[in-house]
Amino acid sequence: MTQIQNQTQIQSRFLTRLLSLIRKETRQLLRDRSNLLIGIGLPIILIFIFGYGVSLDVRNIRLALVLDDRSPAATNFVSGLTLSRYFNPVHADSVTAAEQMMQAGTVEGFVHLSSNFARELSAGQAQVQLVVSGTDATRAGSIVNYFSEQVAQWSGKAADRQGVSSPPGPRVEVVDRLWFNVANTSSWFLVPGLIVLIMTLVGTFLTAMVMAREWERGTLEALFVTPVRPTEVLLAKVTPYFFVGMLGLGLCIIAARVLFDVPIVGAPLMVVIGSTLYMLVALGIGLLISAVTRNQFLASQIALLASFLPALMLSGFVFDIRNLPLAVQVICYALPATYFMELIRTLFLAGDFWPLIIKDCLILAAYAAVLLGLARFVTRKSLD
Repeated sequence: MTQIQNQTQIQSRFLTRLLSLIRKETRQLLRDRSNLLIGIGLPIILIFIFGYGVSLDVRNIRLALVLDDRSPAATNFVSGLTLSRYFNPVHADSVTAAEQMMQAGTVEGFVHLSSNFARELSAGQAQVQLVVSGTDATRAGSIVNYFSEQVAQWSGKAADRQGVSSPPGPRVEVVDRLWFNVANTSSWFLVPGLIVLIMTLVGTFLTAMVMAREWERGTLEALFVTPVRPTEVLLAKVTPYFFVGMLGLGLCIIAARVLFDVPIVGAPLMVVIGSTLYMLVALGIGLLISAVTRNQFLASQIALLASFLPALMLSGFVFDIRNLPLAVQVICYALPATYFMELIRTLFLAGDFWPLIIKDCLILAAYAAVLLGLARFVTRKSLD
């Protein structure tokens, strides 16, 4: 009996100590907001990003329509595209206007119906030209397939209206071409985007972690008590990482040209200028995160959630922004990485389309000025 009582007492003490430790760890978990951010915030963010921000569907395909034939047959053909849930057609006055719309990124391709479309159709076979932007080879292939299927369905309905069963009715052949990616390879689409990810990783993630470590160790406070000004200290700290990021840019360009044969159609100088602006943006984000958190672990998690993960999932690197819900698109276009992704792919694959280049560079310059100014302000305010 005594032995049983001793075992019961030991178990009771064990449970008491265990419950006390559990309560202690629970209170510590609730007091540490960084743990809550990782345990609760990260799963919620990932659910929203992968649930709403990741879509492999091809929808809202913007195509320009160039109609040299205004016959009822051509109008009926166009109505089939207009009513499709996959296409969002707009009219263009000429092939030249449609080409300019493609270069500006307003449309993803254009459909050209020649002046003899109705006559060829009545003869049994007509041709429709489809020109698609090949910057995203996978999406371009899907657009060609979707369009071909749409044309096949329209041809079948046209045959039914004519009461033709065998031999088959009027046939429409799709003549497709790819622009900006003559090799029709996804490497031309992905490699320029890797520049964005690498510069984000170096500029924001690495800078935030290293600077937060300096705050933890008290190194920065030791420097700030000297006559050196905070601006000078911050500039000295981030300058090496700026050149590391630009070195990564150079390695990506060499790999793109030598290993993957990716062309640089635009001006190389604009590639450097745009990359410099984005590197300043990434450094500003990293400095701001480190100055606010002053904790290496927390800074690394925030940098991951606020910069690298959005640059990977929501900048258009893998998934087309036009397929996402409107609310997610608003978030995408609030990210600096989205504009740099658009700029770098345009310069690599499409060329010097100056309205888009100037717009993206101005947006990146504004982001850089605001973020670096905020980082400097937060650092000064925290030292007062």
